[in-house]
Amino acid sequence: MPGDADLEIGEAFRRAQKAHNNKAKLVASLKNGYNKLEDKTQFHEEFIRCLKYAMIIYTREPAVENVIDFVTKFAASFEIPVNEEAEEEVEEDDDNEFLNFLFNFLLESHGANSHAVRFRVCQLVNKLLGSLSENAQIDDDLCDRIHEAMLVRVTDKYPNVRIQAALAMARLQDPTNSDCPTIKAYVLLLENDSNPEVRRAVLSCIAPSAVTLPKIYKRTRDVKEKVRKLAYEVLAEKVHIRALSIAQRVSLLHEGLSDSSDSVKEVVRAQLLPAWLRLLQGDVLQLLHRLDVENCAETAVTALHAIFSMATSSDDLMQNDVRLDERKLIPVKSLSCENVLYWRALCEFVKSKGNEGEELLEQLLPEAAIYAEYLYSYLKSITQLSEAQRADMTQLEMVMTQEFVGQQLILLVGCLDTSEEGGRKRMVAVLQEILVMPNTPVSLIGLLVEKLINILRDDAQKIQMVAEIISDVREPILPISEPVDENEKRRKQVRLAEVRVQIMEAKQTLEECISCQDFSRAAELKDSISQLEELKNQLALEVSQPAENVKEQRMEKSDPETLLKCLTMCAELFKQMSIKRGVCPTMIALIESLILPSVSNPNPAVRNMAVICLGTAALHSKDLANTHLVLLLQITQLDEPKIRISALRSLIDQLLLNGFDILQDKPVPPASQTPDSPDISDQQPEKQAEEESTMQSILKMLSEFLDSEVCELRTETAEGLAKLMYCGRILSPKLLSRLVLLWYNPVTEDDQRLRHCLGVFLQLYARASRANQECVEESFLPTMRTLFNAPVTSPLSEVDASNVAELFVELTRPSALLQPAVVQAVSVHDSLALRVCNEILRDVSAPEVRLYCKTLSWLEINTEPGPANNELQLLLKDILQEVKDKYCTRVIEKLCNQLIGDHGSNSASNQDTALLNFDENNGELMNKDETKPKRAKRGQKKAATAKNGKKSYKADMSSDESDEENIPEEPPSVRPSRRAKIAALDKTKQDLTALMNQEANGS
Repeated sequence: MPGDADLEIGEAFRRAQKAHNNKAKLVASLKNGYNKLEDKTQFHEEFIRCLKYAMIIYTREPAVENVIDFVTKFAASFEIPVNEEAEEEVEEDDDNEFLNFLFNFLLESHGANSHAVRFRVCQLVNKLLGSLSENAQIDDDLCDRIHEAMLVRVTDKYPNVRIQAALAMARLQDPTNSDCPTIKAYVLLLENDSNPEVRRAVLSCIAPSAVTLPKIYKRTRDVKEKVRKLAYEVLAEKVHIRALSIAQRVSLLHEGLSDSSDSVKEVVRAQLLPAWLRLLQGDVLQLLHRLDVENCAETAVTALHAIFSMATSSDDLMQNDVRLDERKLIPVKSLSCENVLYWRALCEFVKSKGNEGEELLEQLLPEAAIYAEYLYSYLKSITQLSEAQRADMTQLEMVMTQEFVGQQLILLVGCLDTSEEGGRKRMVAVLQEILVMPNTPVSLIGLLVEKLINILRDDAQKIQMVAEIISDVREPILPISEPVDENEKRRKQVRLAEVRVQIMEAKQTLEECISCQDFSRAAELKDSISQLEELKNQLALEVSQPAENVKEQRMEKSDPETLLKCLTMCAELFKQMSIKRGVCPTMIALIESLILPSVSNPNPAVRNMAVICLGTAALHSKDLANTHLVLLLQITQLDEPKIRISALRSLIDQLLLNGFDILQDKPVPPASQTPDSPDISDQQPEKQAEEESTMQSILKMLSEFLDSEVCELRTETAEGLAKLMYCGRILSPKLLSRLVLLWYNPVTEDDQRLRHCLGVFLQLYARASRANQECVEESFLPTMRTLFNAPVTSPLSEVDASNVAELFVELTRPSALLQPAVVQAVSVHDSLALRVCNEILRDVSAPEVRLYCKTLSWLEINTEPGPANNELQLLLKDILQEVKDKYCTRVIEKLCNQLIGDHGSNSASNQDTALLNFDENNGELMNKDETKPKRAKRGQKKAATAKNGKKSYKADMSSDESDEENIPEEPPSVRPSRRAKIAALDKTKQDLTALMNQEANGS
């Protein structure tokens, strides 16, 4: 190749490194020189020689990135548009020659040992394929080779290589083919890749289909915020709302709008919801219809509030109005689940604006008195089904819809202005009347009572009014007819016979008068006969249809539906009243006359509500709790699971409020002292022993519930114990050990509520105080012994003990405390180290000794001289004399050197984890976070490698570029100075010219 051509290629690469140079001109100039050449072989060789300088650099330097972009544009300039293909068939082979040559070179280099070369190869392939037009054509064999190479590279050890390989395959996937290897590779990466940036890269290029959509949807629950955010963006941009099921739509909104990350919430609010509305022509009611609001009302309200928050003015809020009439009401015939929910959400949103929304709220709601009549007219029309009608699903769904609409209308009462006396009184009267109506559904009773209590202002009036309503519902005034008296009936019959005789005599006398022509007398007789006829007819009617004696009298009703209504009102009353007020005589009367008899009712629903009422009432009075504590304990063990759970919740609430001191406050009946009676001082030890026995019995019962086969009961117990321990009511290492084992137990793998509750509890509990960390420390050895001694048939045998040990180490770190001690002579890790050393010395030949030694290497042990340090050194020396395992010996020796102040052996690391940082297969230094034992699926044993993706208990500091693999081949022996860092930074930013000139001079 001529010398000017060499200069032209080298000069082009030198200029391409600078961002200010026009790469289009460089491409055009270099291509003109290329087209003039007859033999292009030397050009190809020189071009590749210059390209290699960029390919061996792994870091994302600007100069290198500019060169990569230049090469991509130069290669893409040889693409022939499809519509010009017929005219340039002669030049096709020549132009494709360079593109094919470059692809062949890259494909031959993709298996290089250097991860930098592999990264640049995948990057170039990605950029080359991306720069080609949509209708570009390449050789089938070349396409297959690219596909095969990238399929290999998506399994590369380095995340950045996997990212570029995944992006390169974006145009090689076939969403219509369920067996497409690219789709399978993408799915594998989405589900199993431990690096979040790889998952993000796959999400950005995977094509939604019936196969991939569930995988994309699953990424909205990813542990990384950026992955979740991108998953929502992909669903908003590429997936139609009809492609998602109702459950998926609801889940996306519920989890997205309640996400812990504000950026994820913003994506759902500003991208996902507007995208769905655009697909539905902006019809909000149609969106609600596609969410099935009857089963997800609160999620729909949250979504509506997010939509309303995007409105810039009040006019925008009124654009999707629900068509109120002149009374500012929706006509009863037009009420539907969607428009009434929209009305309620809009009113609540406007009301939350405070004074700013008062004017708009007046346009949305009428006066309280008008709305009260509207509410009464609708709730009165709710259909009441018989038992036979409830079997008809159509009628049942209709009634459920009516109840949902009624529920939303009741909730709207909270938005009304009840400051006006007349409107408030009318609303109270209407709510009272609705509660007494026999056709009011039980599902609406609690809500009605809540609104009634909120409107009333005086506590005594609230209690009195609810009690009167309960009395009217349970003992309504009914008309009662008394039986007819037989003697009275006989007298009327005799009287009727007498009247008939009198009529006959009068008629006979009338005839005689007429014959005698005594017409005045005849007229009088005629009137008398008429009166007697009327009396006869009246008596005959009374005899044939005797009138019943009707009286009004209160009749007590004991059917399950009536009792449920009364108990629901009672429970709502106790919930709304402050527990500081105590109990009044009216409340005590309700407990004795209604609640306690219902506890033994044969109907399970009635018993459950009675237990809830009793537990809620017990929170208002410690004496009341003492009286019925035994009853609650009995119910937790004897009744149906649902009722047992309600009783357990009441018991936990009572212990949270009053603690176990409630056992000390049991009332003792007064007794007069006699010479034979024992002294009160002699009764104190017995009383204390009885209290401790009761407390132990309660804890034993709760501990047994952790092994219950009823999943809900086990979960409720674990949550209750976690609350009691976090609030300081219980300090028990044994129970804490049980909770940790329950968290890891594979049996609870599907119990998401239990796993989530315990996962949050363990972190918060350990961080709260030093005493809690000491409790965690004491529970370490019992937990580990349980795991080591678990039989093969036990689910605990599958738990990774190393991961459990790591959890305890992380929970007991002094730095994990919310308020670390300023001066602390002996840390929890120091005490834990002594415990572990003593455990090792118990049996140095046990298989768990290796894990205990590894645990010692993870601890943050205080190296300052002191009694604890000296004692630990003595124990470590004893272990060195007894232990024969080489790994254990190296760990103990290093720990001894650390304690005596010999830092030369561990200057490369603050913690003894160097023994774990080498990959056995390739010998390269790995990232500490990747080699650290983690748990991918809690309760399953996994090898402690980076591919497992196990959960780390440290804060994740992954970068956007995913360059955590950029670790030098050997760890530095000393920390570089500031000047050395600046020099190294300048060196990494230099361009490629020096390297190219150096090789040119050397040759």
